[in-house]
Amino acid sequence: MSPSTTALLYRPVYIVKRPIAAGRGRGYARRMPRALQAALTVTDLLFLAYWAASALAAAGAITLPHGWMYAGYGEPRVDAWNWSFLPLDLAFSTSGLAALAAARRGDALWRPLALVSLVLTSTAGCMAVAYWALLREFNPAWFLPNLALLLWPALFLPGLVRGLAGR
Repeated sequence: MSPSTTALLYRPVYIVKRPIAAGRGRGYARRMPRALQAALTVTDLLFLAYWAASALAAAGAITLPHGWMYAGYGEPRVDAWNWSFLPLDLAFSTSGLAALAAARRGDALWRPLALVSLVLTSTAGCMAVAYWALLREFNPAWFLPNLALLLWPALFLPGLVRGLAGR
């Protein structure tokens, strides 16, 4: 082989990924949209407050009005069903709050963290909606918030996925 052919064959290849320019494509660029920031903040903080109140009630430190609670509150199987959501709810809340912290630092890690949070939030809402629908319990105080948990992430998922794909 000639020296010029050898140089071409063994020349190092550098792949440079360009950062997504603001406004380029339809995916989220560098910054987390304000509406997503607000939705994550409200949802995640409310869920942490819900579980704190539930833990205090379970420990007997506070009493929650029975009328505010879900159908079957106080029945061991129904309460166990409710507590079965704790790991899922904590996972979406902590990943959502971590996404917010990453976005504040300007760290692109906010995108995958937000994706995890949104998928888990929607999953939790779907599971609760399915449960209440199977029981034909359509109390708006419990059904509508869970329906919102199922649906609101869908407003942000397409743009988030496009942003992660670099489009």
